[in-house]
Amino acid sequence: MLFAGIAATSAAVTATSGRKAKVELLAAALRELAAGGDPVEIAAGAAYLSGELRQRQIGVGWASLRELPPPADAATLDIRTVDAALESIGLISGQGSQARRRDAVGALFGAATADEQLLLSGLIRGELRQGAQAGLLADAVALATGVPAAVVRRALLLSGDLKAVATTALTEGEAGLSALRLSVGTALAPMLAQSAPDPAQALVATGVPAAVDAKLDGIRIQAHRDGDEVAVFSRSLDDITARVPEIVAAVRALPVRTVVLDGEAIAVDERGRPRPFQETSGRAAQRASGALTSYFFDLLHLDGTDWIDEPGTARWAALDAMLPAAMRVERTFAETPEQAQDAFAAALAAGHEGVVVKAAQAAYEVGRRGAGWVKVKPRHTLDLVILAAEWGNGRRRGWLSNLHLGARAADGGFVMLGKTFKGLTDAMLTWQTERLLELAVQRDDFQVTVRPELVVEIAFDGVQRSTRYPGGVTLRFARVLGYREDKSAAEADTLDAVRAIGAALSGEDS
Repeated sequence: MLFAGIAATSAAVTATSGRKAKVELLAAALRELAAGGDPVEIAAGAAYLSGELRQRQIGVGWASLRELPPPADAATLDIRTVDAALESIGLISGQGSQARRRDAVGALFGAATADEQLLLSGLIRGELRQGAQAGLLADAVALATGVPAAVVRRALLLSGDLKAVATTALTEGEAGLSALRLSVGTALAPMLAQSAPDPAQALVATGVPAAVDAKLDGIRIQAHRDGDEVAVFSRSLDDITARVPEIVAAVRALPVRTVVLDGEAIAVDERGRPRPFQETSGRAAQRASGALTSYFFDLLHLDGTDWIDEPGTARWAALDAMLPAAMRVERTFAETPEQAQDAFAAALAAGHEGVVVKAAQAAYEVGRRGAGWVKVKPRHTLDLVILAAEWGNGRRRGWLSNLHLGARAADGGFVMLGKTFKGLTDAMLTWQTERLLELAVQRDDFQVTVRPELVVEIAFDGVQRSTRYPGGVTLRFARVLGYREDKSAAEADTLDAVRAIGAALSGEDS
């Protein structure tokens, strides 16, 4: 199948707002992939349709995509050729690798049409926002193959790999998917949580009674043990076993034969309080023994028995029976909003980032932000100044999207804290593009630098140290709440205020 077909589908999905229409477009592309009968093309094509590379990462950043060759006039690339080229680029290493990788990227893009270049750029940058998330593509697989959606989603839970599920469904049908079982050692797509503004509204979604778990600001981990063999996976299903030897040792010491656990890994201080997330991620990367502590909140498999279909209360009782309290996330049960609020306050007082309220009877479901789990976190906001904005990709092409955020400095200037494109509606994108172009002092095909006059209200989850930005700090999970045209840039928050918030959230002021 020509890569141009995937690019055309991606463009059509981007331009379509209705879920049903998106699913039908994706299903049509999947049928065409199946007609070719090539498992490599099916796996790679399914990955592209979901907005990612089959290889996940190939070592190419946005800077390598700033200067690209002119697009080809005619579509000649097929999916297998593109996949092989991306695989080859990802394997380039050693002396001179940067130049060789740049040349290989240039050769691939030079053979691509304009639409194909747009898709490739979005895939490599990880910014392809066409609305084809895992749930949509799973539904499209069901439509394309005639396999019940519940069977597809079940297979996705067990395999943790949408590409593999699509390939199996398109080549082996329902029988192939039904044969899939939980395999200890193979990462499962984790259950996710939707959000609520407060514990009371979370209880409305979950019902009562509900479990209220402390929400640790760590890295999501899934630990698998089969005899003496232990594997640890991240939320994105990457194998991080070699980077967390202390977690491997803790799981290996448990009195079990086989087990699959879901939890968090986090750095703690001498009092047992959580350290800033940046320290957790940094210690994981350093592979330092004893650097991280593991806490688990769910049980998916134990000694030959799968628990994923059991209600939460049953899973958690089995977890409590086999796991020491010191290795479990703090959990309370609530039947009233007041009880849930008390648990929320206690979690914050202990230094955690919030709570996850969980329906007592909910099974463990694949990657869906349904009503089974609902997270609640306090919201922090700042009024910052826009310093520049980058032109968008995909469905945001033609709009200024990624905003450069600045705080007031002591010398009267502004210091950049980071970037965000989250929280922007189409109406906001249209308005800000017009307004920022009015403030432009310099522009090119990548970004527009503006006079620091426009104030925007930003919500964020935390402040962390950063060597990338001149102020030495950046915001975690920054998203736009709205513009503050009633405020001047002189009224924006200062860098000192940002640092003070960061110190307070990390407990460094206590």
